[in-house]
Amino acid sequence: MITQVTKGIKISVDTSFEGTFFKNYKMHFAFGYTITIENQSKDSVQLTSRHWRIYDALNDMELLDGEGVIGKKPVIRPGETHTYSSGCLLASPIGAMKGHYNMVNFSSTEQFRVYVPTFKLSAPFALN
Repeated sequence: MITQVTKGIKISVDTSFEGTFFKNYKMHFAFGYTITIENQSKDSVQLTSRHWRIYDALNDMELLDGEGVIGKKPVIRPGETHTYSSGCLLASPIGAMKGHYNMVNFSSTEQFRVYVPTFKLSAPFALN
């Protein structure tokens, strides 16, 4: 599990290989990831949007921006966590992701970024 803390918000990432399948006459490798966002600060925060950089060993980097996470803009109170699972498809069995969440501190109305550390995506058969 990979972890990182930014401004009192701890991000933990766990990944899994979900399998392979054909789509549009091409082999794809499916990966899942579960992210836990833990508020270790003294203020309530809200996650408003996300930014991802998805790296595939065979392709260029893909940028992905969107509102919230999986259709939600969670409010996370001090000491609470928000966990969600999602996934991505790669054209190769090895890749990585990193990014950030845009958040708002309810006490100060400050907008800030919480960084998601780079996490590797790799199919078990692709590693020695």
